[in-house]
Amino acid sequence: MTARIRTQRVEDAIEFRRPDRVPVVFWNCDQAEGDVMVYHLSLGVPGDGTVNAWDWSTNEWGYRLEKLGDGTMGHPVEPCYRELPHADQILVPALRESERMSAVPAFFDLCEDRYRLASLDLSGFTVYTLLRGFENAMQDFLLEPDGFAALFDRILDFECDLMRMAAKHGFDGIHLADDWGTQSGLMISPGMWRRLFKPRYARQFAAAHDLGLHVWYHCCGEFLELMEDFHEIGVDVLNISQPNVNDIPEVGRRLRGRQCFMMPISYQTVSIQGTPEEIHAEAQRLYDLLAVPEGGFIGYVEEYGVMGMSAANYRACGEAFRRLGCS
Repeated sequence: MTARIRTQRVEDAIEFRRPDRVPVVFWNCDQAEGDVMVYHLSLGVPGDGTVNAWDWSTNEWGYRLEKLGDGTMGHPVEPCYRELPHADQILVPALRESERMSAVPAFFDLCEDRYRLASLDLSGFTVYTLLRGFENAMQDFLLEPDGFAALFDRILDFECDLMRMAAKHGFDGIHLADDWGTQSGLMISPGMWRRLFKPRYARQFAAAHDLGLHVWYHCCGEFLELMEDFHEIGVDVLNISQPNVNDIPEVGRRLRGRQCFMMPISYQTVSIQGTPEEIHAEAQRLYDLLAVPEGGFIGYVEEYGVMGMSAANYRACGEAFRRLGCS
């Protein structure tokens, strides 16, 4: 069997074992240029493992995202559950293992020695808001705690079933994606998050670890006050999707040397409006603030032409992360 050198590089970065260089993830195209390849577990938007995944409009949970022709994943049309369903009314997707995992053998052939990351795409809280509608969801936390718990726990149970499936088929990590922050702060109070969500995520992440999977967790927005909580309950790779709205020096003061981060060059500022030289400088800044010689840093590259990213800046993002070293 061919040594999984690039997998080892990623694991060394996550586990602070001095990788030979910073691993790089190319997320939405050119994945073979990086050290990680992503397999989409969801059936429907925003990725189902097929070439045309982003053309779908209805997810297997039943929520629909309206396509506006702007190249984005779309916008919610209407909630699936205008009223909170009773437990026996919740329509949980079928596992459909043979269909869901049918492309795995060909995918592993493409992976070669790369790290194999299975993605749930949108997950947890985000799925809940799409099923209930954002305003309804926010009211549920206070006004309908029992109904919230029944639906949210079914979402996490289904995700744990998919994690077990991924582990059985030989994946290295599981990727979850929630958005807890706005441009200027959290959507809910830290206290409410710790009461309602932290213990549930802790159980989910522990289940992933029991399966031998690393937990990769994506979050948009400003969520500094939750980052140490995510570390505490077992996130192995924390993707701060918007470094431009987070206090990265403070993040480093709190978590550098303990938490592995997956970091992009900001898709709202530098990677769009900056020069290649500024992109390289920003990659170095992020690395200096968050990484240690033992590891703790993964570069994240996403093609964002929809936001105005030029081809030159896209290439510069990959080159900038490749130049970073851990020795």
